[in-house]
Amino acid sequence: MILFSFWEFLQFKYPEICAEFKYDPSFPIRGLYYDKKNGCLLKLDFFGSIEPDGCYYGRHKLSRTEIEKVYGTRHIGRDQARGLVGLMDFFCFSEACLIADIVQYFIDAKLDFDASYIYQDVNRAIQHVHRSGLVHRGILLDPHRYLVKNGQVLHFLRMLRDRGKKLFLLTNSPFYFVDGGMHFMLEDSIGYRDSWRELFDVVIAKANKPEFYTSEHPFRCYDTEKDNLAFTKVDAFLPNKVYYHGCLKSFLQITKWNGPEVIYFGDHLFSDLRGPSKAGWRTAAIIHELESEIHIQNNDSYRFEQAKFHIAQELLGKLHATSANNHRTVACQSLLEELNEERKKARRMMKKMFNNSFGATFLTDTGQESAFAYHIHQYADVYTSKPENFLLYPPEPWLHVPYDIKIMPHHVKVPSALFKNQ
Repeated sequence: MILFSFWEFLQFKYPEICAEFKYDPSFPIRGLYYDKKNGCLLKLDFFGSIEPDGCYYGRHKLSRTEIEKVYGTRHIGRDQARGLVGLMDFFCFSEACLIADIVQYFIDAKLDFDASYIYQDVNRAIQHVHRSGLVHRGILLDPHRYLVKNGQVLHFLRMLRDRGKKLFLLTNSPFYFVDGGMHFMLEDSIGYRDSWRELFDVVIAKANKPEFYTSEHPFRCYDTEKDNLAFTKVDAFLPNKVYYHGCLKSFLQITKWNGPEVIYFGDHLFSDLRGPSKAGWRTAAIIHELESEIHIQNNDSYRFEQAKFHIAQELLGKLHATSANNHRTVACQSLLEELNEERKKARRMMKKMFNNSFGATFLTDTGQESAFAYHIHQYADVYTSKPENFLLYPPEPWLHVPYDIKIMPHHVKVPSALFKNQ
């Protein structure tokens, strides 16, 4: 595991076995929370309650009884929420997996540990491999392994340029990494021979998001040939130039681009989208898992289990409403137990189709929206799996996500008739 083998293992003297941990892509999902007090990985629903099958201590899934023993109730109160850390970006998968593996190691070794220290060390390791350039250099040494050539992205950007739209690139990465990655993805082997920088009116690197949105740091012009920063004041963004640092306040003063006229694309709900949405920009969340989840939801086997779940739920509600506990016959009680078991089986089957440990990214096992979906409602005007999907729409219309806490636009509403046709 690169996080430990290069730095934390040396700095904090973690056991040597920690350097041998392997990433398990089948374990984590995006949108989990790590409890720095109790050391648990949590999946929360729209209202901040722990999903019954979504609480892990290390790699051990806690039962409902164990959850109530740790938290008192499934609902996370305001005081408890202060100790939670959201794992919302693309790097959260390896982060969640590594945290769980370290916690499990300490549990198995019967070692005392503070759960907050584990998060701090893992987070510092992630920050280090980014800031030191380990990740950037590793990717550029083998771009075919990590990056995908995508002519559709180029087509999307050129379409926007042709329609008179202004484009800007805002990233925390250093320019050499951005340049190498964009050159590989856009310029090589897809018939585009101009510099990728000509696609953008403004290019800003090392922006230090999310601080970019609240600070008053000045912009610095970056010399791509000499690899240094100019000392002259930046009061205009010049064509084909690269800028470092800066802040939203100066950006708006220089560009005169009003908030509602700007749509910002990003894949981190907090670092990328929370700041822009509060500043009045419109936002588009890029969520790569969306395609696979839509595919699963449209699969006949999933829709069949979904229909079974809702039918069992509806019948249970009717039976509970028509018969009091002390007047139920043996047959009625038996039917209730059978329906409840069928509902549980359908819920487990739906969960396993997404992720065996935590289920779907956007949904809880009972079909409610997850906390991750809640944050999308909060900070994203629209969401999609990749920017080039907007090629299907003209760039002039304003797109809005209907605010409905019961279902998101991409979720399938299953009619009961589907169950009868199986």
